[in-house]
Amino acid sequence: MENKFIFLFCSAGMSTSLLVTKMREQANKYNVPVIIEAFPETLLAEKGEQADIILLGPQIAYMLPEFKTTFPEKPIEVIDSILYGKVDGLGVLKVAVGLIKKSLQQIA
Repeated sequence: MENKFIFLFCSAGMSTSLLVTKMREQANKYNVPVIIEAFPETLLAEKGEQADIILLGPQIAYMLPEFKTTFPEKPIEVIDSILYGKVDGLGVLKVAVGLIKKSLQQIA
């Protein structure tokens, strides 16, 4: 599998940075071919196009319909608030990988 881009968006791009670090550690540990980045939600239009998977921080869950309208073909989900609060890099990575697998099955 080629590298997949997982982009996390939150209100400022700061609160997800620690989660991104934890996710990258787990991806490296388990050799998951992903590139994980965090951005403020204001960069959705600019950065969203490059993403294979878009994850939203719980604090911007209300923006989910807007994100889905902007990118109807992309898997987009709100990060579970418990995983987010625990900064559970492995848990969130598993969700993202599940979305990747699901989207690949829909293409096939």
